[in-house]
Amino acid sequence: MNCPILIGIAGGTGSGKSTVTKEIFREIKEDKITIIEQDSYYKEQSDISFEDRVKTNYDHPDAFDNELLKKHLSDLLDGKSIEKPIYDFENHNRKSETLTVEPKDIIILEGILIFFEKEIRDLLDIKIFVDTDSDVRVIRRILRDIKDRGRTLDSVIFQYMSTVRPAHLQFIEPTKRYADIIIPEGGHNKVAIDLIVTKINEIIKSK
Repeated sequence: MNCPILIGIAGGTGSGKSTVTKEIFREIKEDKITIIEQDSYYKEQSDISFEDRVKTNYDHPDAFDNELLKKHLSDLLDGKSIEKPIYDFENHNRKSETLTVEPKDIIILEGILIFFEKEIRDLLDIKIFVDTDSDVRVIRRILRDIKDRGRTLDSVIFQYMSTVRPAHLQFIEPTKRYADIIIPEGGHNKVAIDLIVTKINEIIKSK
């Protein structure tokens, strides 16, 4: 297999990164593309209590195990399979089991802070930032965390105001300047997604 193409899709919480990623995945042959979520690489926290794990700022760069993420990306680019962590968002910790991921022609790395660390940023061949208004993002965050992650409305709002919003302004929004492509309105921007899919298919054909 030729060296895979690594595509980064970044943006704030609730911006539509996952929707863009899923739309791209849907349009590409499954045997040609794989997805790595930065959320899978939150640090292992078995050494601290559940109460302390709840207090962790999960929107801060220090929350991620970037060393493991860099190693796994490098392994995939070298044609090696990896054991991707599985994160339990209700218990705020990694699960004991992992998921085997095989290298493919196109690898998508999706997450809020994938452009923050230079060593990870430099591995990316194409950098995409999904840019969505903050009011839309916070509503999506509330709906997702209540439905999918077992949170209460009060806890989601408190977390958003105390850590998510400040971290977005300090760490995430500034990384937009590294993007090759900026997609307004996330997964609803069909024109942008179609253009990206066309480019990816051209890359696959060239291989």
